[in-house]
Amino acid sequence: MTKKITHSSDLESSILVEVAWEVCNQVGGIYTVIRSKAPTMKQNWGDHFCMIGPYINKNIQAELEPLIDSSDLFGRAAANLKKKGYDVVYAEWLITGRPRVVLLNPNAIEEKALQVVKYLLWKNHSISIPDKNELIDQVVGFAYLTKLFFDELVKLNGSDKKILAHFHEWMAGLPILDMKRENIPVKTIFTTHATQLGRHLAINSPLFYAHLPFFKWEDEAGKFGVQTEASIEYGCAQQCDVMTTVSDVTARECKHLLRRNPDFILPNGLNIERFEALHEFQNLHSTYKDQIHQFVMGHFFSSYSFDLDKTLYFFTSGRYEYKNKGFDLTLEALVHLNQKLKEEKSDLTVVMFFVTRREFYSIKPEVLQSRAVMEEIRQTCEAIQQQVGKRLFFESTMRQDNRLPELNEFVDEYWKLRYRRTIQSWKSTRMPLPVTHKLVNEEQDEILQFLVRRNFLNRKEDKVKIVYHPDFITSTNPLFGMDYGQFVRGCHLGIFPSYYEPWGYTPLECMASGVPAVTSDLSGFGDYLLSNMPDYEKGGMFVVERGKRTFDWSARQLASFLYKFVIQDRRSRIMQRNNVENYSAAFDWDNLIRHYQAAYHSVM
Repeated sequence: MTKKITHSSDLESSILVEVAWEVCNQVGGIYTVIRSKAPTMKQNWGDHFCMIGPYINKNIQAELEPLIDSSDLFGRAAANLKKKGYDVVYAEWLITGRPRVVLLNPNAIEEKALQVVKYLLWKNHSISIPDKNELIDQVVGFAYLTKLFFDELVKLNGSDKKILAHFHEWMAGLPILDMKRENIPVKTIFTTHATQLGRHLAINSPLFYAHLPFFKWEDEAGKFGVQTEASIEYGCAQQCDVMTTVSDVTARECKHLLRRNPDFILPNGLNIERFEALHEFQNLHSTYKDQIHQFVMGHFFSSYSFDLDKTLYFFTSGRYEYKNKGFDLTLEALVHLNQKLKEEKSDLTVVMFFVTRREFYSIKPEVLQSRAVMEEIRQTCEAIQQQVGKRLFFESTMRQDNRLPELNEFVDEYWKLRYRRTIQSWKSTRMPLPVTHKLVNEEQDEILQFLVRRNFLNRKEDKVKIVYHPDFITSTNPLFGMDYGQFVRGCHLGIFPSYYEPWGYTPLECMASGVPAVTSDLSGFGDYLLSNMPDYEKGGMFVVERGKRTFDWSARQLASFLYKFVIQDRRSRIMQRNNVENYSAAFDWDNLIRHYQAAYHSVM
């Protein structure tokens, strides 16, 4: 068992700086890694731990508590940089654990200085930087400032403590190259969460995994126009003291595309909130399911209705990558499921939500109109209810017999007319729309193309309904009015059969919320389940075989998983949610941090 740094001599003799583009800058999954891991890192390293991120999101100020005139080592290094005229913020990040962060503004570097930095990258490391690429310019500027920060840190530290620097991804790892070239006394760890080429190749190569050993990264980088990104990533992998990645799936990419086997696998975790009583998270599921009911009623019931007590909510979410995220496989499996339920004349309904981010103009007027009129129906019903209740009470106190009065007489003609007119204006003969928003380039959208091609368009006879929501779900969302985490808890099953997924936080988030989920053997998370949790199905998790199977075979296997889930009785689903919640503890950072500690000990 790897020893903890807490309360050890290592703590007194080392400091750790974690560098990531996603520190105080929400971009993707790495932000979740950094933010959720912070409390455990702070617990293990205390004041010997600091994070570095780019100061490009000015809205982050609300989440920061500035540390002015701080006398600790990190604060003094930041202050020295600031005295030299650089835009630097040293603060506590107001998240659980309150880690200290140094934020460096790459946009404040003068153009002439940036051109010199670019020239030196080409001269010293053969890395060519394209002109007028805003993101890469920011990355280069951030790397330059990060290297200066470590220069100051080394000067102030002297030979007092060992300095460890952990860099995440190519966007943060570029300083490694100059630090090694100048023999700066800092031990470096580099983590790639997904190789740059892997993501592009998986989308464009039908036999990506079979062909992986034969790709030449230099040639492929040129084909996809990512020479700079791939060169930086390759250099970081070659020059760092310890190379790590997040899963065995990505380790295979590193071996062939970066030509280095990772020294450690660092699986991703979450801060798992465990409930002392099981009924607590079951109650949350019921509460948030009722909120989803409200959306479903507004979206579907103006056209036709179905029994909400016999309705299951499935969802998938994440970056819009139609093939890589398994949206194509999910849709194909849903067609099979729909056909089987129709053949059996099932009285069950499945509503499938696709939650992703796409460019759109606005929410479709029909969707907003239907929801607004349904809300008016609700208000009318509540007014009638209040009027009937008030008059019934007075009538009851005056009546001499026990007979129930004619309640219809208690309603004014105004409310009767308004009720009838509102209901009549709400009802429609059109089919419920499969997409909630008017998309940019809607004709080229692959999800909509599939739905039209397969005539999978929310017909009344369909047992599987589709809701494609091309925006993230937040509490300010006018259609749902709930946070994404609440939406997840309200659903019954998450579906994430990815073709390319270095780790895969979405099924893990389901597990942490007590919601069963589907993943694949080509995702890092699914591969971890297969290797470390052989009884994962008892824990409410399903792993679709994709690595050595055809698309059609995998789609039918997924359809069988979904059908098996649908026909369970309610008691079985409750027990399954209990099992999922119990299994989630294995992915708490308190357990998984040992992999990070092993990597840190190896360089100390």
